[in-house]
Amino acid sequence: MKILFIGDIVGKPGRALIRSAVPRLVAKFEIDLVVANVENAAGGNGITREIGETIRDHGIDVMTTGNHVWDKREALDYIEIEPRLIRPANFPQGAPGSGHVIAQSRGGDSVAVINVMGRVFMAPLDNPFAVVRDAIATVREEARVIFVDFHAEATSEKIAMGWHLDGHVTAVVGTHTHVQSADERVLPAGTAYITDVGMTGPHDSVIGVDKQVVLKRFLTGMPGRFETASGDPRLHGVIVTANADTGRATGIERLSLTSADIEAVSRGTTT
Repeated sequence: MKILFIGDIVGKPGRALIRSAVPRLVAKFEIDLVVANVENAAGGNGITREIGETIRDHGIDVMTTGNHVWDKREALDYIEIEPRLIRPANFPQGAPGSGHVIAQSRGGDSVAVINVMGRVFMAPLDNPFAVVRDAIATVREEARVIFVDFHAEATSEKIAMGWHLDGHVTAVVGTHTHVQSADERVLPAGTAYITDVGMTGPHDSVIGVDKQVVLKRFLTGMPGRFETASGDPRLHGVIVTANADTGRATGIERLSLTSADIEAVSRGTTT
């Protein structure tokens, strides 16, 4: 089984990449399930129903989120009617939506996707290390393949989560920083891991935001309206290969694709 996870989709540039890339990547790599973090898909902050449905039409099977999940108010209603849109499971009891979903792969296998959020330099939610174990216990009877999106700021917290879940889940992938890390590997007990998958959006920017606005804030300390940048769009993601019978990962491949790279996929000229 192969699962494609796409790093944080940022604004219109990120959505355009998804539209062109996902069908090509699914065909080329024989992908069984596509998961993407969508919390920045609507103008760089949040998710709306219209954008969520468009993303799903482009081939995304499960949408994960993070600290920006509620930035668009309509997400509060949308997440209640779209089970394939999930939010961090460690939001306190009473938050709308769910922190996990059981999805069906193209081969007919059940795959559990769990979303949790870190607490270091983030909102003080419930303990993700405890909550994720409870979520795993909830989905274990329905799915052997379990995929965790850990939306967190601190590298140390993400690495700790990888070790915490090694052998208990198929993959732990980090999101949130928008900067792809080069530490992908399969941990000793069979869990694929990467500290941060990266960002699908404009890389001629400061983590997706117009760089001049950010530079002005750093130089002057004055507030300014953050606008999504547009230059150098790239897709960041990982392909996790797993044994559907055991739930153990057998490989993880990091992707960093420009628009030209995505075009080349159709021609069969990429490796």
